[in-house]
Amino acid sequence: MAITDWPADERPRERLLKQGPEALSDAELLAIFLRTGVAGRSAVDLARDLLSHFGGVRGLLGAPRVAFTAAKGLGDAKYAQLQAVLVLARRHFAEEMTVGAVIDSPEATRRFLHAELRDCDQEVFAVLFLDNQHRVIAFERLFHGTINQAAVHPREVVKAVLRHNAAAVILAHNHPSGIAEPSRADQEITVRLRDALNLIDVRLLDHLIVGDRCTSLAERGML
Repeated sequence: MAITDWPADERPRERLLKQGPEALSDAELLAIFLRTGVAGRSAVDLARDLLSHFGGVRGLLGAPRVAFTAAKGLGDAKYAQLQAVLVLARRHFAEEMTVGAVIDSPEATRRFLHAELRDCDQEVFAVLFLDNQHRVIAFERLFHGTINQAAVHPREVVKAVLRHNAAAVILAHNHPSGIAEPSRADQEITVRLRDALNLIDVRLLDHLIVGDRCTSLAERGML
C-alpha cells in the first residue's frame, strides 16, 4: 500500500508536522527524504530495507557513492541530495562555533565536534581554542592517526595555543569504531597535555571523545 493510502495521522510527513521530527523512527525520517518507494514497497518499507542493508543510519550516510547508488531505489540524484543535506547540517552546527561566539552551551559544542569528527575514517585530534571569556578563536585539526603519547606531541599543542594566543582549550578526538569510551592512552595524554598547558597558564576545559555519541573526560572526573 502506498503511503498516500495510509490514514493521514500515520503518514510520516504529517506526523512530523504535527508531532515533530523526534517522534519519527529512522525509517520514517528516511522515507520523507526518499519521497517514493519502489514497485511493491512503500517509501517506509524501502527505508527499512536500506537501513538494514547499510547497517543503520551511519552506514547509509557514510556509504561511498558507488555502494550508495547501487542500492535499489537510490541513484546519483539521491546521493547528491543527501550529501548536500549532510554538509548543510555541518555548516549549521559550525555557525554556533564561529569566531567570537561564546562557548556557553556544552550541548552546542558536542554537536559541532560530533559533526566535524564522527565520520572521519581515521583518528583525528583537534583543538578548539578560546579566549579568556570562552569566545571561539579557532578550531584546528592537529594530528591524524592513532591517538597515543607518541602521536600527540604536547609541544605542538602548546605551540598552537601560543600561536592563537588562547587562554583556554577544549580537546577532542574521534574513535572510528564508534565506541566513545576513553582508553588508558586517552587518559594519559590528557594528563600530559593538561600539565603542559598549566605551565603556560592555559586552562584545559575538557577532552571529548567522539563516537556514536560524545564522552566528556571532565564529566568523568578524568582531568
